[in-house]
Amino acid sequence: MTAHILIVDDHAAARESMSDILRHAGYRTTACSGAAEGLRHIEHGHADLVVTDLQMPGMDGLDFLKTLQTRRIDAPVVMVTAHASVESAVAAMRYGAFDYIEKPFDAERLERLVARALRDGAAVQQRVHPGGVDDSQAELVGSSRAMRTLRHRISQVAPTPETVLVTGESGTGKELVARRVHLESRRAEQSLVSLNCPALSPQLMESELFGHERGAFTGADSARVGRFELADGGTLFLDEITEIQIGLQAKLLRVLQERMFERVGSSASRRVDVRVLATTNRDLRTEVAGGRFREDLYYRLNVLPIAVPPLRERRDDIPELVNHFRQRVARRLDQEPVRFSPGAERLLTRYGWPGNVRELENIVTRVSVLHHGEQVAEDALEPWLMEGGSRGSTTCDTGDRPEFHVGTSLQEMERRLIESTLEHYDGHRVKAAQALGIGVRTLSNKLRGYGYAPRARHFARTG
Repeated sequence: MTAHILIVDDHAAARESMSDILRHAGYRTTACSGAAEGLRHIEHGHADLVVTDLQMPGMDGLDFLKTLQTRRIDAPVVMVTAHASVESAVAAMRYGAFDYIEKPFDAERLERLVARALRDGAAVQQRVHPGGVDDSQAELVGSSRAMRTLRHRISQVAPTPETVLVTGESGTGKELVARRVHLESRRAEQSLVSLNCPALSPQLMESELFGHERGAFTGADSARVGRFELADGGTLFLDEITEIQIGLQAKLLRVLQERMFERVGSSASRRVDVRVLATTNRDLRTEVAGGRFREDLYYRLNVLPIAVPPLRERRDDIPELVNHFRQRVARRLDQEPVRFSPGAERLLTRYGWPGNVRELENIVTRVSVLHHGEQVAEDALEPWLMEGGSRGSTTCDTGDRPEFHVGTSLQEMERRLIESTLEHYDGHRVKAAQALGIGVRTLSNKLRGYGYAPRARHFARTG
């Protein structure tokens, strides 16, 4: 499908020129004369990318960015400015801009930047929260002993400036814990900058972390500010840090030790004041022993560890979580909260939740949509829950599930489990990797070894 680009500029000649350039490049475009008009369009339509001027009467480009973020509109944004400076570029990117382009520019440069924003913008999954996060973005639900212990640990480590390592299985809420640490820290009024490490290639990762200078590599048409610079004075959250390749880990170690780094393509050192929060769903000691993670970086990260318990170890919280999610989904859908029968409630409490809180939220969302106005019975839930609550086995909507027999090798069992999980998630590798508790790169490498085509949505054997 052809990408749709929203262009916002108060100068008619400029917006028409950009529209012409991008239409000739094969995109669909909509041009708006101001931010208010752009907001009305994007809320009633759809845009894959927003190109907006910085200096506009009324609501300027930065206010436009802030509003897009507040309304959770996640299209990548490219800022256009005739008043380019390091300060304005950093300010724009602090409020969620993917990148900026300086007037005057030629058609080829705009085309390359738009293509990169469409290609990489979603993968980066950048989240910048100017002025920190509000309490609703870091709500930890549950009153079990395990949750009381977790809250106490957060209250101990949050006020310090030290690095925090949050560990736990996929879906336990490690990101919420990291947000809570930031919210209770002395940097709460400063930016929280997040980076989803599994979504990035090694080449993109270094540029996203440290930035790059113009001409540093092919396609680097302008200097780019990295996440460490964006988070200066605030907090940088690195989600699933084990996905950073070992060669780049040495540069990350240096920043943690010396608070200094260089942009890609530059020899000038830059100093930053950043607190780092990192998460992982892997045992880092095992990763160190296997040579996949630097031992010195492990000790530098593991200054203040926080372990997030799996949902099966805090079953007393399940009724409270179910009520929280059904109320939240009801507000989002503007409908009455879904109702569960006593048998359904008992099933939810007994179930092992291998996907943890994320799986529970998905189930509540699904029944809220598909059983609106009904009382949800136990038999309506059973087809959606992984068989027996044991990690790794699954009952898919199609009825397919992996079958293992005595004598099946571990390698064959792993292959069947991976194939079944990928089939369950309709070929979506990120979701499958999360369910399996491994990184996307690890999943892709295993599939390549099984003979599957790289990055196919619906996997099919090659050859």
